Amino acid sequence: MTAARTNKAQLYAYFGDKDRLFDAIFLSSLERITNVAPIDADDLADWAVRLYDEYLRRPDLIRLATWTRLERRPTGHLVETHQHYDDRKLTAITEAQAAGRVRAGDPFDIMAMVIAMSMAWSPVSNVYAASSQEPDEAHDQRRALLRDCVRRATAADGADGHPPRETATQG
Repeated sequence: MTAARTNKAQLYAYFGDKDRLFDAIFLSSLERITNVAPIDADDLADWAVRLYDEYLRRPDLIRLATWTRLERRPTGHLVETHQHYDDRKLTAITEAQAAGRVRAGDPFDIMAMVIAMSMAWSPVSNVYAASSQEPDEAHDQRRALLRDCVRRATAADGADGHPPRETATQG
């Protein structure tokens, strides 16, 4: 509030109440991460690494999303206006699938999986939450592992250096 040169009463008068203020901050954080780390469906592994880096720079963004999930929307989409944030990503994944660059599967599930993998060391991790104060070598190792795992998980059949996945044959 000091940086904004205002007080709590003025903020609530402008936004209406603390719930609307929270919503404004949270939606702004979603816009930020969408703009700072836009999807590249031709390189989902790089997208995951850029998300990882953004979570290191701005752990508050993940904390806001976690609070929203815990307190406001425990199931389903994180926000009502999810299409605004997801449509471009889903279209990009669908196009990459059609071109044979991304594995078959529900584009939403692929997007969700890549985002979840990018959060492996984020403030929501149940195992370990990384910080920007850790040695660069630790982050470089995580980035390399994340990049390789996402690349393998999202590669089109046979494109990851492994034989094509078994598929059911119609008979």
